[in-house]
Amino acid sequence: MKEQIYMLVKIQGIEVQAKSIKSTLNDASRKLEVIDAELNEFERTIEEQKSIIDKLKKKYRDYESEIQINLDRGKKTQVKLRSVKTNREYQSLLKEIEEEKAKNSKIEDKMIECLDRMDETEKIIAMKKDEYLQLSGSIMSEKEIMKQESEQGRIKLAKLDKDREEISCMIDPELLKKYLTIKKQNQPGLAIVPVKDALCYGCNVNLPPQLYNELFLGNSLKFCPNCQRIIYLRES
Repeated sequence: MKEQIYMLVKIQGIEVQAKSIKSTLNDASRKLEVIDAELNEFERTIEEQKSIIDKLKKKYRDYESEIQINLDRGKKTQVKLRSVKTNREYQSLLKEIEEEKAKNSKIEDKMIECLDRMDETEKIIAMKKDEYLQLSGSIMSEKEIMKQESEQGRIKLAKLDKDREEISCMIDPELLKKYLTIKKQNQPGLAIVPVKDALCYGCNVNLPPQLYNELFLGNSLKFCPNCQRIIYLRES
């Protein structure tokens, strides 16, 4: 029985190590996700700013076309001026010319506004690209280290799983079943704990003297009467 108990202790030690590795792998995975999300956010922002510039350029071209239409219309009006016969017609055409000039003046102001916004957006893109390069440069090596460590962790985890399987085959099925039941009841705690100087290391409660003495024999399975875990004697 003593040998079987210590095999359970080995299995539990393997499970504790595996749990720690899995936690580390999960933390690394979450950290990589955060890093990638941060980089993606920079990329998204840069693309959004590029889209803004494209829209501004289109709007600028539309304004140019509108001005050209107004200029052509103004030229035709100028031609008409030379052939008018009445003062009323003349004044009407002059008014049209002034209105076209006023329209073009407003459009030119909008074009200048477009150019200013494009300039500002270009500066934002340049700044974001610079920040992106600095960030990606500083974390690429960190990401590579994390990936290597994660790969080593997965290799170690696979070995621990194999070791656990091999040891499980050497344990009495009923004993292993009892261990797994207690483990499930004490999640995320332990199923088997040591006892030293009559103290249960699972719940920190002193064992009855008779039970403690029986542990020295090591010929049967013993349980802590307080926490119900399997107990074994920790040798000094």
